[in-house]
Amino acid sequence: MKRALPVLVLSVAGLIPLWRYEPSTDTTSTTQTAPPAASPSASSSPGSSARVVAGSTVKTEKGPVQVEVTFEGDKISAVRMLRQPNHPQTTAAVPKLVAETLQAQSADIDTVSGATVTSDGYKESLQAALDAKGA
Repeated sequence: MKRALPVLVLSVAGLIPLWRYEPSTDTTSTTQTAPPAASPSASSSPGSSARVVAGSTVKTEKGPVQVEVTFEGDKISAVRMLRQPNHPQTTAAVPKLVAETLQAQSADIDTVSGATVTSDGYKESLQAALDAKGA
């Protein structure tokens, strides 16, 4: 009988996070779904070699992930999320993923702790964009 009360209390305490769990909803930052093929950007200077390439849309359990990469010559100059899950971990992870991409200049980047699913989707979409740029 001495153990029944602590076991009951700990069981209820363990179930509270399950009751409060709220799955993320899909949001997109743009209504257009860009194809995973390369498309030249509209650059402001005629001699600019800027090129924008959209990665493929990767479906994850948190929601779809899609990136758009801007290249200046062969260098990655910017990465933008076209689609991402509406989830706090994703919101916190995206700036870290973009910064690592710009530093590494490849899809060989670390996964952000707490946002593994989004990180994996990001890297897959990024690699698709890099492959499309090379084609």
